Formats: sequence, structure tokens, C-alpha cells
Amino acid sequence: MAETKTVGVVGSGQMGSGIAQLAALHGLHVWLLDTDPDALSKARKSVASNIHRLVSKGHLSQAAFNDAVGRLYCTSKLEELREADFVIEAIVESEDVKKKLFLEVDKFVKSSAILASNTSSISITRLASATSRPSQVIGMHFMNPPPIMKLVEIVRGADTSDETFYATRALAERFGKTVICSQDFSGFIVNRILMPMINEAFHTLYTGVATKEDIDTGMKLGTNHPMGPLELADFIGLDVCLSIMKVLHAGLGESKYAPCPLLVQYVDAGRLGRKRGIGVYDYRKTPEQVKPSARL
Repeated sequence: MAETKTVGVVGSGQMGSGIAQLAALHGLHVWLLDTDPDALSKARKSVASNIHRLVSKGHLSQAAFNDAVGRLYCTSKLEELREADFVIEAIVESEDVKKKLFLEVDKFVKSSAILASNTSSISITRLASATSRPSQVIGMHFMNPPPIMKLVEIVRGADTSDETFYATRALAERFGKTVICSQDFSGFIVNRILMPMINEAFHTLYTGVATKEDIDTGMKLGTNHPMGPLELADFIGLDVCLSIMKVLHAGLGESKYAPCPLLVQYVDAGRLGRKRGIGVYDYRKTPEQVKPSARL
């Protein structure tokens, strides 16, 4: 398989823009696609700002900054992905939505292109079934945020070829990532372990065992985790956590994977975490947190 030179990234949220940033910094031409022009504009500014921060810290030259930003193209048209050697999907964690996207992308990209999903839990085999190229479909799960986290979890579907796997691993390593490989089972490696822990933290809060602060402090200081599970859930997004727990419960069929009622209630209430300003914790500024203006 030819060397990857052009990458398409579908979805310009935190994950998609972070992956696009990685690709642009590592010498690839990048097409970042989103149907929301405002989201695309925000993503482009975010990527440029993040890369410029490297210049400010002396980690990157101004010329390298200009080159990286110049390799990033934004679009809302799938047709622009026709020259991509490798397409990475980073949209909402919904199997139906992802399948519809893969069906459409499959029509526009060249026959040799690899289609990768950044899904953290959904079956790669089922996503591949929506395409005409199941041997060229693979899971490439980046951790959040992609430019900082060192890990990429690669997941082979039932029909993923060795050639596709080697090309995907090579791309991840080009990005400076450590690669782990998972079989195509619900939740893969990381979320198969992480999400039940977060769900159990919600049960611990739900049943009144301890306060949210003590739960998080216990796990940070008692197990040396950098963030407590409830704080981490807010960072990930409670809706994402709930979606993954539902995938685990449906795919593995055991009651221990059933989402905690409190997690479900918070998502129903729109308490999705940091991105909404409130989740388990309240991140909105209260009057007490806002310093009063000096009086003249």
C-alpha cells in the first residue's frame, strides 16, 4: 500500500480537530470536514492557536507553523475527500450515524483509501459492513486530547487486512503514538475497563456511600489516578460515557454493564459535563466566583 500523504478527518470537534492538528504537524495534507461551518471555523482557529503555542514555547519554528497551517484545508463537501489516502471518522458515538457516514464516504473516496473510525466502543466489523471495502476498514481510537495523549488503540474488524493494519500502525507511529491492539469486542481495551469504573463511581454516589469530592479524592490519592472518575466523566462528557455503557451492556449482555440511573438522569437533564458547564460538578461561574469591579 502506498505511503499516506493526504488524510481526511470527518468531524471537527475536540477529537477531530486534534487528529487534524497531529496530521498537519507531521507533514500530511489534511482535509477537515464538518457540515457545520461555525464548528469548522472554530476548529481551524483552535488548531492554529494550539500549533502557535508550540512556537511561543520554542518547540516549533515560525516556518514550520506556517507549513503546518498551510496543509490544513476545511470543507463541508464529501467530494473533497476524493484524494485522501486515509480517512478518519471522529463524529458522534452512534452506530447508526457512523454507518450512514461510512456508506457515503465509501462512495467518494478512491478505491485504495483506508477508512478508520475513532470510535471508542462500537463494532468495527458492523461499521465495515456498510462499505464496499471491509478489508480496508479499521478502528483507530485516539485518546482525548489527541495531540497530548500518547496512546492509539487499533481495532481490527473481522475482515480487516494485514495491509490495512500495518498502514494504520505506521500512521499512528508517525504521529509519535504508542500502539495497542484490540480484538473487535465492545469497548475494546481502554473503555472495557475504564467505563465500568466510572459507572461504579456513579453508583457509589447514587447510593450515598460518599460525596463526589471524596470519591474522586479517594481514587486520586489512593490509586494515583491524575483525575477522579467523576471528574474524568465530566471531562469526557456524560453523554459519551452513557453511550459507551449502553454499547457494553448490549454487546456483552451482563447486568454489571447497565448504566447507573444517576448517570442516565444527569444526561436526561442536560448535565453533560464541562462542555455544558455542569455535570457531576458545576463549572459555571457563580457571583461569588466573579471578582467585583473596583469602584472609582
